[in-house]
Amino acid sequence: MQPDKAATVRGWLSKATNDLRGARIDLEADPPLIEDALFHCQQAAEKSLKALLTSHDNPFKKTHDLDELGSACLALDAGLSESLLSVSTLTVFAWEFRYPGDAQVPSMHEAREYLDIANRLYTAILARLPQACHP
Repeated sequence: MQPDKAATVRGWLSKATNDLRGARIDLEADPPLIEDALFHCQQAAEKSLKALLTSHDNPFKKTHDLDELGSACLALDAGLSESLLSVSTLTVFAWEFRYPGDAQVPSMHEAREYLDIANRLYTAILARLPQACHP
Protein backbone atom coordinates (compact mmCIF):
# COMPACT_ATOMS: atom_id res chain seq x y z
CA MET A 1 0.00 0.00 0.00
CA GLN A 2 1.25 3.46 -0.89
CA PRO A 3 2.41 5.51 2.14
CA ASP A 4 -0.11 8.31 1.47
CA LYS A 5 -3.04 5.91 1.36
CA ALA A 6 -1.80 4.08 4.46
CA ALA A 7 -1.61 7.42 6.28
CA THR A 8 -5.19 8.26 5.29
CA VAL A 9 -6.45 4.85 6.43
CA ARG A 10 -4.48 5.23 9.66
CA GLY A 11 -6.12 8.63 10.13
CA TRP A 12 -9.61 7.09 9.91
CA LEU A 13 -8.61 4.37 12.36
CA SER A 14 -7.05 6.85 14.78
CA LYS A 15 -10.30 8.79 14.83
CA ALA A 16 -12.22 5.55 15.38
CA THR A 17 -9.87 4.65 18.25
CA ASN A 18 -10.53 8.03 19.85
CA ASP A 19 -14.28 7.55 19.49
CA LEU A 20 -14.09 4.14 21.17
CA ARG A 21 -12.05 5.67 23.97
CA GLY A 22 -14.56 8.51 24.29
CA ALA A 23 -17.42 6.04 24.55
CA ARG A 24 -15.65 4.11 27.31
CA ILE A 25 -14.88 7.30 29.24
CA ASP A 26 -18.50 8.47 28.87
CA LEU A 27 -19.81 5.17 30.24
CA GLU A 28 -17.40 5.30 33.19
CA ALA A 29 -18.44 8.84 34.14
CA ASP A 30 -20.58 9.37 37.22
CA PRO A 31 -23.29 9.65 36.16
CA PRO A 32 -22.66 7.93 32.81
CA LEU A 33 -23.04 10.00 29.65
CA ILE A 34 -24.91 7.30 27.74
CA GLU A 35 -26.18 9.52 24.93
CA ASP A 36 -22.70 10.84 24.17
CA ALA A 37 -21.23 7.33 24.40
CA LEU A 38 -23.70 6.05 21.81
CA PHE A 39 -22.79 8.86 19.43
CA HIS A 40 -19.13 7.83 19.78
CA CYS A 41 -20.04 4.17 19.13
CA GLN A 42 -21.74 5.14 15.87
CA GLN A 43 -18.82 7.34 14.88
CA ALA A 44 -16.27 4.60 15.62
CA ALA A 45 -18.16 2.15 13.43
CA GLU A 46 -18.56 4.69 10.63
CA LYS A 47 -14.88 5.63 10.63
CA SER A 48 -13.80 1.98 10.75
CA LEU A 49 -15.91 1.21 7.68
CA LYS A 50 -14.57 4.28 5.88
CA ALA A 51 -11.02 3.14 6.68
CA LEU A 52 -11.63 -0.19 4.97
CA LEU A 53 -13.25 1.46 1.96
CA THR A 54 -10.35 3.90 1.69
CA SER A 55 -7.84 1.04 1.83
CA HIS A 56 -9.53 -0.47 -1.23
CA ASP A 57 -9.79 2.83 -3.11
CA ASN A 58 -13.55 2.50 -2.87
CA PRO A 59 -15.11 5.98 -2.86
CA PHE A 60 -18.04 6.73 -0.58
CA LYS A 61 -20.35 9.68 -0.21
CA LYS A 62 -20.71 11.70 2.97
CA THR A 63 -23.08 9.58 4.99
CA HIS A 64 -23.70 8.30 8.49
CA ASP A 65 -25.69 5.32 7.16
CA LEU A 66 -23.90 2.24 8.45
CA ASP A 67 -26.07 -0.05 6.29
CA GLU A 68 -24.84 1.70 3.17
CA LEU A 69 -21.20 1.72 4.26
CA GLY A 70 -21.43 -1.83 5.58
CA SER A 71 -22.88 -3.12 2.29
CA ALA A 72 -19.99 -1.54 0.40
CA CYS A 73 -17.51 -3.18 2.79
CA LEU A 74 -19.28 -6.54 2.57
CA ALA A 75 -18.90 -6.42 -1.21
CA LEU A 76 -15.14 -6.16 -0.63
CA ASP A 77 -14.91 -8.78 2.10
CA ALA A 78 -17.74 -11.26 2.72
CA GLY A 79 -15.91 -12.39 5.85
CA LEU A 80 -17.15 -9.25 7.59
CA SER A 81 -20.76 -10.45 7.58
CA GLU A 82 -20.77 -11.53 11.23
CA SER A 83 -19.13 -8.28 12.39
CA LEU A 84 -21.71 -6.28 10.43
CA LEU A 85 -24.79 -8.09 11.76
CA SER A 86 -25.75 -5.53 14.40
CA VAL A 87 -23.82 -2.49 13.20
CA SER A 88 -26.85 -0.92 11.52
CA THR A 89 -28.46 -0.49 14.96
CA LEU A 90 -25.83 2.17 15.66
CA THR A 91 -26.79 4.40 12.70
CA VAL A 92 -29.52 6.27 14.57
CA PHE A 93 -27.04 7.40 17.22
CA ALA A 94 -25.43 9.77 14.69
CA TRP A 95 -28.33 12.14 15.36
CA GLU A 96 -30.82 10.63 17.84
CA PHE A 97 -29.52 12.35 20.97
CA ARG A 98 -27.74 15.31 19.43
CA TYR A 99 -30.81 17.55 19.68
CA PRO A 100 -33.62 18.00 22.20
CA GLY A 101 -36.45 15.52 21.94
CA ASP A 102 -38.23 12.63 23.56
CA ALA A 103 -35.97 9.79 22.46
CA GLN A 104 -35.73 6.94 24.95
CA VAL A 105 -32.16 6.60 26.23
CA PRO A 106 -30.96 2.98 26.24
CA SER A 107 -29.95 1.37 29.51
CA MET A 108 -26.35 1.11 30.66
CA HIS A 109 -26.43 -2.59 29.77
CA GLU A 110 -27.61 -1.79 26.24
CA ALA A 111 -25.00 0.96 25.90
CA ARG A 112 -22.26 -1.52 26.77
CA GLU A 113 -23.61 -3.90 24.14
CA TYR A 114 -23.52 -1.12 21.55
CA LEU A 115 -19.93 -0.35 22.51
CA ASP A 116 -19.11 -4.04 22.08
CA ILE A 117 -20.62 -3.97 18.56
CA ALA A 118 -18.44 -0.99 17.62
CA ASN A 119 -15.35 -2.61 19.18
CA ARG A 120 -15.87 -5.91 17.34
CA LEU A 121 -16.23 -4.14 14.02
CA TYR A 122 -13.12 -2.02 14.60
CA THR A 123 -11.12 -5.11 15.57
CA ALA A 124 -12.34 -7.09 12.55
CA ILE A 125 -11.41 -4.30 10.17
CA LEU A 126 -8.05 -3.67 11.81
CA ALA A 127 -7.21 -7.37 11.39
CA ARG A 128 -7.78 -7.05 7.63
CA LEU A 129 -5.44 -4.12 7.13
CA PRO A 130 -1.65 -4.08 6.86
CA GLN A 131 0.37 -3.01 9.89
CA ALA A 132 1.29 0.24 8.13
CA CYS A 133 -2.36 1.30 8.47
CA HIS A 134 -2.60 0.62 12.19
CA PRO A 135 -2.72 3.67 14.45
